[in-house]
Amino acid sequence: MTLPVSQLPKDYQPANTLLSGRVILVTGAGQGLGRVAAKAFAAVGATVILHGRNVPKLEAVYDEIEAAGGAQPAILPLDFAKTSQPEIDAFANAIHTATGRLDGIFHAASAFVSTMPLALQDLSMWTTQVSVNVTVPACITKACMPMLLRAGGASVVFLTETHAVQPKAYWGAFGVSKSALAAMTAIWSDESEHTGVRFNLCLPSAVASPMRARSHPGESTGKLTIPSQLANHFVFLIGPDSAQLTGTMLDCQPSMSGVQVAGGA
Repeated sequence: MTLPVSQLPKDYQPANTLLSGRVILVTGAGQGLGRVAAKAFAAVGATVILHGRNVPKLEAVYDEIEAAGGAQPAILPLDFAKTSQPEIDAFANAIHTATGRLDGIFHAASAFVSTMPLALQDLSMWTTQVSVNVTVPACITKACMPMLLRAGGASVVFLTETHAVQPKAYWGAFGVSKSALAAMTAIWSDESEHTGVRFNLCLPSAVASPMRARSHPGESTGKLTIPSQLANHFVFLIGPDSAQLTGTMLDCQPSMSGVQVAGGA
């Protein structure tokens, strides 16, 4: 199974009110690319639901959005590594209670343990990374589906990673779990063909992010993409300007244009 690869339209610049009146859930919003996405969506009018584990980090993003004149966001903490079905259902109900609607989900929450041989990865490492990277995002999306269906033109975006596209030694359960997102995107897109809900994958470039600092310790960041440079990619995928796209991967790495994403883990 493969996903067709798409690119950001040349010179794309979203309208200042592109997401006005829309509510977008951003998982992993406390840092890295989730933080960039949350601020970018708010900057073009969205009301953002900030998810994460670390409430002080979410509060900092909340303050940044309000200081920039964005709509008042909401904070909704949940530990994806330790959650249960009742907690997931309560999470979706809390969104409905707070906002009454949901127009999109940007899945940026991610669990990365360490680079190491598969032979050294134990059950707890597999469980954590598969739960946070695949299973819980799937269940959160399912729990929120009634709101997404009512919204009309809703968009769900899963954030993947280079080593899911080009598997390499030592990326273990992280690479395997991230690669599964391609299959999930394709299946959900196919099943949602007549519902108006779109599902796409987003492949960032090599980004100077907190996770990158852990996976590549000591690396010079001079040649890495600054996270904020991906903001327009995220806005394009979550908003109506990409209404024609579903079941695709938006490639933020020009050098990888035309690469097909392997589906499944």
